[in-house]
Amino acid sequence: MSDISALTAAVQAFRDARDWRQFHSLRNLIVSLNLEAAELLELTQWKTDAEIDALPGEPKAAEALRDECADILLLLLLVADKAGIDLTAAAYDKLRKNESKYPVDKAYGSRAKYTEFS
Repeated sequence: MSDISALTAAVQAFRDARDWRQFHSLRNLIVSLNLEAAELLELTQWKTDAEIDALPGEPKAAEALRDECADILLLLLLVADKAGIDLTAAAYDKLRKNESKYPVDKAYGSRAKYTEFS
């Protein structure tokens, strides 16, 4: 069993022990995932780039950062499970697509979107 499979099983067990599956429609999971992503974004609100870069070095801020990242991951696992997506395979497929969209010779050191390459 992969780490992702084991983690998915753990979050399913947590959910099922609380009878929360009834609330976990694909739509509700996607909405919740985005709300958690907004909570991650909120950690950076009104901060300078330097303050944001310092977050991992501040114990309380680092914990909040870890917690929000974990919430996002756990909900993403539930979304993928509900939608029948193998996240590992999907991630590798997406990397392959990105490799062709962003060839090193055109993308190296550039922040341009692939549609801007000549």
